[in-house]
Amino acid sequence: MRHTRAHTANRRSHHALEEIRLSKCVKCEALHMRHQACKNCGTYRGKTVLSLVKANTKKDTRKAKKTA
Repeated sequence: MRHTRAHTANRRSHHALEEIRLSKCVKCEALHMRHQACKNCGTYRGKTVLSLVKANTKKDTRKAKKTA
């Protein structure tokens, strides 16, 4: 059975992309994606889940090697 253009458009009306919803971190008040740990301080719902100190020191050593 053939679908009219109107029927196709009505079906596709729900296919629009939505923008990402951001939330403020409880600890550092930086914006982060919902249901994900904060990339700035490593907390999720007020609890520390990522140790960013170790990751940041790795980044710094890599940058120092590249510039030297």
